[in-house]
Amino acid sequence: MDKLVAVPATTALLTDHYELTMLQAALAHGTAHRRCVFELFTRRLPEGRRYGVVAGTGRLLADLRRFRFDGDVLAELERRQVVDDPTLRWLADYRFSGDIWGYGEGECFFPYSPLLVVEGTFAEAVVLETLALSVLNFDSAIAAAASRMTVAAGERPCIEMGSRRTHEWAAVAAARAAYIAGFSSTSNLEAGRTYGVPTRGTSAHSFTLLHDSERDAFTAQIDSLGKGTTLLVDTYDVAEAVAMGVELAGPELGAVRLDSGDLLAQAHEVRAQLDRLGATNTKIVVTSDLDEHAIAALAAAPVDAYGVGTQLVTGSGAPTASMVYKLVARAADDGRLVPVGKKSKDKRSIGGKKFALRRRTPEGVADAEVLTLDPDQRGDHDRPLLVPLVRDGEVVGAESLHDARARHDKSRAELPPTALKLSRGEPAIPTIYEGT
Repeated sequence: MDKLVAVPATTALLTDHYELTMLQAALAHGTAHRRCVFELFTRRLPEGRRYGVVAGTGRLLADLRRFRFDGDVLAELERRQVVDDPTLRWLADYRFSGDIWGYGEGECFFPYSPLLVVEGTFAEAVVLETLALSVLNFDSAIAAAASRMTVAAGERPCIEMGSRRTHEWAAVAAARAAYIAGFSSTSNLEAGRTYGVPTRGTSAHSFTLLHDSERDAFTAQIDSLGKGTTLLVDTYDVAEAVAMGVELAGPELGAVRLDSGDLLAQAHEVRAQLDRLGATNTKIVVTSDLDEHAIAALAAAPVDAYGVGTQLVTGSGAPTASMVYKLVARAADDGRLVPVGKKSKDKRSIGGKKFALRRRTPEGVADAEVLTLDPDQRGDHDRPLLVPLVRDGEVVGAESLHDARARHDKSRAELPPTALKLSRGEPAIPTIYEGT
């Protein structure tokens, strides 16, 4: 029987075996303490996508604070003979003491954008690879999908409802990432407690089926939650349920939810029925496997809010951002950083510690992603993208979820209009290397 596993106090084992075997070999060979620079980036966006969205930075910084090889972890590594005794002794004192820069959480990104730049010894930096990738790949995939959905929804709010469609802790991360990209709320209470994401929800079909009649169910819900509640009206007959809801709650009925059938046709029919009954302020919420394209198809419908589940927590067909973590520079014998890069076909990496700028037109519209080795290179309308996250091992870039959400609004707004199209296309702006 599998053991019940609690959320660990340390994040050090949320990593791959080979991170520690590389560490052991480098320690033995005397190269582990070479100064190195790693970059986290993606070589391409998901097919047809026009921009990505950075999410997970705040979670990663929190995980970094807990990245410690405590006694239990060291005992496990020793028991399983993962690494030798000298490596265990080194891990016992592990504390990241280097520097990390990155794109601010919520920022839009493009192929080869250096989303995270980690500088320290090889030993300190390499062991962070798996953790950084697992957090940023998932959260950024969810945020990118959420951003496309909120573009399609316009001013209508989107509610994250995907907890039952993914891993229990992935659901919490997904709710956080969706909120950064413009979702208004989540059904996940842990996301509310941990991150302050607004939560909401009323009832499922089981609540209606529990009662002897739909009338009894609606009466119980209204009596308990008030007339402003949202009634699920598609358990039996939609028109009968809408009429009954207005009869019981009056024109003060908050909303009705549609979860099946032809949502476009039903929304028009229900809106006309509500208006005839005098419930002109009662809103219509639609759910049922919505993605950005389904949301866009409902743009002309009298819908007031969208509940999104499966498609959101699976990245709407792109469940990972395909990010990689590559060594791009290391110290030579004289201490100078020298560029290094992978040359293999289709998986190249560009060597050198890079700085990133968002080149913009005089009107403030993004024109290109510029990567350069010169930290002082900057045009009149260029916007620096890298912000300090960790300095000398101390987290300096922690910020609120509100800040990340506001950054995404601003970053997406400066993209050219083609970026917001849902049809397949190339990245909205090119990535340019200057002086690399």
